[in-house]
Order: sequence, then C-alpha cells, then structure tokens
Amino acid sequence: MEFVSGYRDEFLDFAALLFGWFRKFVTEKGTMGTNLEGRWRQLEAQIRRLPQDPALWVLHVLPNRSVGISLGQGAEPGPGPGLGASRLLGDEPPLHLRDLSPYVSFVSLEDGEEGEEEEDEQENGKESSGTEKAEPQEGGEPAPPSRELPQEAKPPAESEVTQQEASCEDGCREDRGEDERAPEKRKGRRSEAAPLHLSCLLLVTDEHGTILGIDLLMDGTQGSVGQSPGTENLAPRAYALLCHSMACPMGSGDPRKPRQLTVGDAHLHRDLESLVPRLGVKLAKTPMRTWGPRPGFTFASLRARTCHVCHKHSFEVKLTPCPQCSAVLYCGEACLQADWRRCPDDVSHRFWCPRLATFMERAGELASLPFTYTAEVTSETFNKEAFLASRGLTRGYWTQLSMLIPGPGAPRTPWGGTPSLSRLLNGDPYQLLQGDGPALMPPVPLDPPRSLFGSWQDYYTWRGLSLDSPMAVLLTYPLTVYYVITHLVPQSFPELNIQNKQSLKIHVVEAGKEFDLVMVFWELLVLLPHVALELQFVGDSLPPESDQQHFTMQRDGPEVSVRPGSGVSARLSSGTKEKGGRRDLQIRVSTRPYHLLQGPKPDLVIGFNSGFGLKDTWLSSLPRLQSLRVPAFFTESSEYGCVMDDQTMAVATGGGTSSPQPNPFRSPFRLRAADNCMPWYCNAFIFHLVYKPAQGGPVRSAPGPAPRPPTPAAPPVPARRRRGEKKAARGPRRRR
Repeated sequence: MEFVSGYRDEFLDFAALLFGWFRKFVTEKGTMGTNLEGRWRQLEAQIRRLPQDPALWVLHVLPNRSVGISLGQGAEPGPGPGLGASRLLGDEPPLHLRDLSPYVSFVSLEDGEEGEEEEDEQENGKESSGTEKAEPQEGGEPAPPSRELPQEAKPPAESEVTQQEASCEDGCREDRGEDERAPEKRKGRRSEAAPLHLSCLLLVTDEHGTILGIDLLMDGTQGSVGQSPGTENLAPRAYALLCHSMACPMGSGDPRKPRQLTVGDAHLHRDLESLVPRLGVKLAKTPMRTWGPRPGFTFASLRARTCHVCHKHSFEVKLTPCPQCSAVLYCGEACLQADWRRCPDDVSHRFWCPRLATFMERAGELASLPFTYTAEVTSETFNKEAFLASRGLTRGYWTQLSMLIPGPGAPRTPWGGTPSLSRLLNGDPYQLLQGDGPALMPPVPLDPPRSLFGSWQDYYTWRGLSLDSPMAVLLTYPLTVYYVITHLVPQSFPELNIQNKQSLKIHVVEAGKEFDLVMVFWELLVLLPHVALELQFVGDSLPPESDQQHFTMQRDGPEVSVRPGSGVSARLSSGTKEKGGRRDLQIRVSTRPYHLLQGPKPDLVIGFNSGFGLKDTWLSSLPRLQSLRVPAFFTESSEYGCVMDDQTMAVATGGGTSSPQPNPFRSPFRLRAADNCMPWYCNAFIFHLVYKPAQGGPVRSAPGPAPRPPTPAAPPVPARRRRGEKKAARGPRRRR
C-alpha cells in the first residue's frame, strides 16, 4: 500500500477535486441533451425532494479581465496536450506545485508577459484573487474536456438565451482548437499559443465558504479581452450549475438544497427569478451587492475523500472504511478485495490491515495536547483555513500552512537573495510569525531555562505563551531540534556528550518547507543560549538562487546589517544582552542532494517528515549517512511513514531505524488525508538511523522496527457471513 497524506501538497488534492467534479458536471450536462425537457423535469423533481440545508447558498459571478492561462505539453509525453489529469493529479505520487509549471502557466492579457506560477498567484491580493485560486489546475488541466463542451443543458422556455449561449460556445471552441494544436508541434516545450481567457467563473458556495460547484466560461484568446459577453446569457449555465451543486455537492455532505439562495449579479439574479423556485428554493429578494473576492476571503477546507483504489471522490460514490482496521477508505467490496489481494503480498491490504489497526489506536494519544483549541484542530473535519482566518493569521509565515489564504506579507521563498534579506530582517526575528492582531511572541525571558523542556505545556509556561496561542504550529521545527539535542541524542548516543558542546553543526536534510520558515529557528538561540549553532539546509528542492548563501544571526545587538558578497550577515536583536559571551546561529544553504554535499562532517543530521520511499535521492543519501556514521534523526507524520522508512533504509544500506516514538513537540494541526482515516500530524514521530555494523565492529543495540504480524489477517467479509462461519467453526472445536 502507499499513502501520500502528509507529504503531497494540499493544493494538488484540491485541484484534483475541482477537476473531478467539473469533468462529471460537464459529462452529465452532455447526457441530458438526449431528452432535454424530460431529464430536466426529472432532475428538478429529485431536487425538490432533497433535505434543506439551513445554510445560505451563494452563486458568485467572478469576472477575470487580466489573467489568461497558457497550456504547455511539458517534458513527459501524455495522451494529449498537457499531462493527463489522471497521471498528474491521481496516480503520480506526491508532486509539488512547481512540478506543474511546465504544463500550466499564467499570462498577463494586458501586456502579454507571463505571470507567476500558481503558488505566487495565490498570494497576490488583486481583484481576481478568488478566481485564480480555483483556476490554476481547474482552468489548465481540464482543458481537453472543456474544449469539447457539449451543448448546454437548459431548462425549458429559454430558447432566446440558448441561441446566444451556443454562439458563445462555438467561438470558444474555435479559439481553443488553435491552442490545442499548438503543443503538438513543440513536442515537450511549453506552449507559446495565445492564452485562453477565463472570462468568468461561476462558483456556488455556502455562507461558510465551502465550495459546492464550479463552472468556467472560456472566452477565447487575448484579443477577446474586454469583449466577453454580459451576464444576460449566463442563466442556463448558472441554473445547470445550481442543479448539479445540489444533487452532487463538491464539498462535504449529502445532496441537499439551500433554504435560500443569493446571487452576486443583478442581471443574473433577475434571470433566475423564474427558474430557482422550480427547485423548491427561495431566492433572495435582491442580489448580493456587498461581497467581492477580497484578499482576505478564504474558502473553507474541502473534506471530500477518495477511494484508495479507484480514486473516485465522495461526491461520486459512497465511501466506507475497511471493516477491520477502519483506516482505509473504499467505494465498495470490489475495490476492497482488489486491494486485499495485491501482489506482492507486502503491498496488499491483507498484509497491512492489522498494522493499520494498531496505528489507528494511537489517534487518542496523538491528540492529547494541552491547547485550548485541541479538540478543534485534531478533529477529522478540522477546517484549517477557517481557523487561521478567524485569528487573523493570513500573512507572513502563516501562509506556508494554508492552502488558499493570500499572503500580502512575505514571498514564498524569502531567502532567495540579498534584497529579500534587507527587506525582511529589520531587527525583529519574529516579524514573519505575527498575524494581523497583537504580537504573538512575548519578549524573551530575562533568565535562560533552568531545566529541560519535554512538553508544550512546560515550554509555553516558561516562554509566557497562552495555551490559546497557535504558535506551536510554526515552532514545532525548532522545538523538535531542541528535543533531539537535549533528550534523544543523550539517550541514544551518550558517548557524544552533546549537552556539553559549545558549538554544534547540524545538517537539515531535504529541507524545502523548513527553509521557507527559516526564521523560526531563531528560537534555538533562546532555548540554547550558550551554544553556537550552525544549520546547513541541504536539498535539491531549495531555491537554486540560494545555493552557497550563508548568513549569521547574532543576539548581541539591536541593528541589522546586510553585506553583499558570497554570503549575508544579519545582526538581529533578541531584546536582551547575553551574559557570558555572544552566541550565533549561522545559516548555510546547499541546493543539492545530500550525497553530493562536500564539507566537514556534521555533529548531527535532522530531517523533517522525510518520506524515504517517496524520493529516489534517499537511496543515495542514506548510504552517504551510513559512511559518515553520524547521529541522524528524522520525523514522520505517521507510524506508517516510519515503517516505510525502515524498509527503505534496509534496502539502501542493510541497516534499519529505531522504534519510532511520539514527538512531544509535534504540530497540533491534524493533516488532511484523502483516502484514509489515519491520524497524520507534522513531526508526529521521531526515530534515528541504525547503521549496519562496520566489518568487524560491535553491533549497536537498538530497538528494531515493528515486527510483522505472525499470521495474515482474514479477509473482511459481510457481517452475516462472519456469523455463519463462527457457527461452523464452533462445531469442529466441540468434536476435539
């Protein structure tokens, strides 16, 4: 089995959800064309019988005047222009947003220059902010099916609007046809054809922001900007979208109709007045006039799940967990049995089912945290975007945690060059950790810690933080490093006497996200004030322009200075003067796989949420660590990941890993899992590498990985069959 929850970028799952729903929506609209009036009457009757949602629903009409989408074929062959959606968003294990850039890019329709890639588009606060958040993969990847949009499914008595709509669609298909043929000539290069213009986005949400349906109005190429049709011809599409959003809501929940609907456009509101009552839905008396896609608007987290085998979403099929382990989601008995019988045996659910059952038993332990918001953030239905937005955490480093919140603060990779340093390092090391309200980090305590901290409760008390503060979500990285240095290394490698060292050189391996949050490591100087630390971030996912950069953070002066050259030196103030000498935190960057790194041997290696089996470079980096024989500690977001890491370590080096233990400084935010119900948390577990003994050397005694179950589990069967088998089994036992 293979799960990528906790590793895969959430935006990719979001894009896959949008694409899957939109494709189903377009397909069903096409099938209704065979018997238009009868099918519409049938669908309307079905919707009138649906239960009523107490929440208000909103039909948003979001115009887009400045940003177009350019499609490219990319370096890998696919079934058509661009990479196939099933390969890009379904079957290919964890991709990152930058992986999409060869296939989808943004183009300015005003000056013809390419815009930033998806992750940057999410962070700008322009008028079309809400549009681009839903557009990138939705407008890019489903282009092949949208080029073949069937005739619009229209309710009766809309013939005049029908002619206008059909005319628009014909024009759209011609423009898209030119864009479709262009990539075939370039064979793997990015498309240079005129961009598609997404003139308008129709979006159905409830009042809480949960997305229920989406429709895209393509308006051809750059030359058509400013000539998009008015909303007078949107009524048939909007009505079809509303019907499908009620019968098959994209977000969470069963089919339902709203108690009331409001429309964000006056013309469309007027056109829908005679149509919406057919569905048994009350239309607001007047159109909504006050809402707009402002930078602060956030969509609620989508909680649609997928089948682990066929990847169908919960809006397509009913998903149920495995009856034995309750960990893995399936759409039916066929997918469960197919997963149960996979070959080889150790990738089948038959092999993993008893293990996953034990992993599920740890859910309560992992959710045992002291914060006032623990129950909310450890729930399976945790709405991360709403939580952050309600607390004003919509800028700075908080944008690294969120899927859709725009970030008017810092860029995604603030350490890309000297100008960024001079802009961001203004003497406050906690600048990027703040929200929109009062300061989240209190002043540094005057006295250093008198004892070692082993829990969030102890650290928060000493640091002066309220248990209502969400800072643990960002501080999990430096506090995990602190815990490894002060607790785990002395336990597992006492001969190193690490607590008495005055300087430590630490390599942070495969560091991508952690480098984007680099200023949080300033807290190590607060926790270990008498140790000079050097952190070297290593990995080929780091920004190439940051290669070989280095800078120093010092606690002995209030000023900040930035010096040009091969490195950068920044002097930051902690607010207090150190007693007994100055201690520094040096940051170095190497944008290459760890096995290609040259330089002195470190004292310690640390990796966060590593996923050894998900990246081929680990098969070379782990032998490199084996040759160095340096203490190496890694975190994982689940016990499943720890078991897979142990197997990868055995294959790569012949060694193994220690038994994973829960990290007391794990992030309190539960991570979203699409195809399973296991508890996933950033930095949830910690283990260290157990190296294969050197030839003729002593064997280090260390606990090994979890043992395999002694006998395979029995396949899950329906309850009635199990009772019958129990009766049959009791007979032979009585005869003995």
